[in-house]
Amino acid sequence: MTKNVGVLTAGGDTPGLNAALRGLGKSAEYRYDLQLVGFYDGFRGLLQDRCILLDETSLSGILTLGGTILGTSRDKPKKMLVGGKLQDMRDAMVETYHKHRLDVLVCIGGGGTQKNAFSLMEKGLNIVTLPKTIDNDIANTDVTLGFDTALGIATDAIDRLHSTAHSHHRIIIVEIMGHNAGWLALGAGIAGGADVILIPEIPYDPENIAKAILERSRSGKHFSIVAVSEGAMSIEDRKRETQLMEDISAAKNKKDKEKANEELLKFYSAQPGKTMRLADDLQKLTGLEARVTILGYVQRGGTPSARDRLLGSQLGGAAVALIAEGSSGIMVAVKGVEVKPVPLKSVVDKRRLVPGNHIWLDTARRVGTCLGD
Repeated sequence: MTKNVGVLTAGGDTPGLNAALRGLGKSAEYRYDLQLVGFYDGFRGLLQDRCILLDETSLSGILTLGGTILGTSRDKPKKMLVGGKLQDMRDAMVETYHKHRLDVLVCIGGGGTQKNAFSLMEKGLNIVTLPKTIDNDIANTDVTLGFDTALGIATDAIDRLHSTAHSHHRIIIVEIMGHNAGWLALGAGIAGGADVILIPEIPYDPENIAKAILERSRSGKHFSIVAVSEGAMSIEDRKRETQLMEDISAAKNKKDKEKANEELLKFYSAQPGKTMRLADDLQKLTGLEARVTILGYVQRGGTPSARDRLLGSQLGGAAVALIAEGSSGIMVAVKGVEVKPVPLKSVVDKRRLVPGNHIWLDTARRVGTCLGD
């Protein structure tokens, strides 16, 4: 009997999503007796029952395309804005699932999508997920879809900024995506030859950074490249964040907890400007002109790399094989050179951060890169 499989892409777009959709669809059509239905715009499309049959025609020519042909959104099934109010719309999504007689729903996305997919699993749906995020921070997998392309883009940007930094004897600070994990800034910083790399896992001291830059100047190198994750924090800010979180935990009544939460929100709302503040600090401490380049969404766009096309095809094909075997409640993960299923529950509410003993950190230190600590 033909199995019916639904699929959606949620969260931020990344290169390689279309490769994964193609991997799912081609494998379903040519290798297994499966029919693939794609829902537009993430979980909202599932709610509104906006879908398309992903057959040979709709999948033709999409392997090299960036983004996702299904579109995406950041809607959360348990807290979706409907009629001006946040509502739990999971029951309505369950109805759509059964209306199409789906045997399983494939959700492709980052950490938030894994959590949202798990919430639908709690409603009784058969769920399979694929890991996708340029931050590379999903737990229980070695790599995520989109990371390699973003790494190449960020590295190329650093390469291009070297000539400007050298010509004008400037400090060039490159802000790279990564709220909680520093994989992208660390990898691109090493590959691009950044002199300073700042990541969320290692709080930095601006004076230590300035010292490293001045040492370069004294040795005749009158420019420096600083690669910084958008989530990197100074030692002072990290202490403040820790104190605020402790205040929330220690609050003895609702009023005190609300006040502590407000203070934490104020703290986080001020964080987006910290890269500019770092530039000001370094300019004052070193006497050198500092400029900031924020790469932003450029890192998520464009043609996927060969590695992401390969990974998307691999993940999509493996997911279909697992579905054909009757598997669900899993994320299809990369483990070494293999693709293996891991329990979805083991992924939810966890992050894969850069460990202190990682080879990339050792490599950066060995070549003299300042990590701000």
